Amino acid sequence: MAVQLDPQLLEILACPCDEHAPLEAGSPDDAAADVLTCTACGRRFPVVDGIPVLLLDEALPAEPKAPDDGTAG
Repeated sequence: MAVQLDPQLLEILACPCDEHAPLEAGSPDDAAADVLTCTACGRRFPVVDGIPVLLLDEALPAEPKAPDDGTAG
């Protein structure tokens, strides 16, 4: 199930890391994931019962990026 947050709330939420970057709903691999993903550090913050858990200790690590095999482009 996709994250269901008020768009105005999502607009003002930011990652608690030092960059305080905006968050995006879902993860890079799963837009329907119940997480908010930091646009800077890539940490994923769970959304539990509609409430974002924005604690660095509770964050999931950034998903590893797929290696660039040089075929794109």
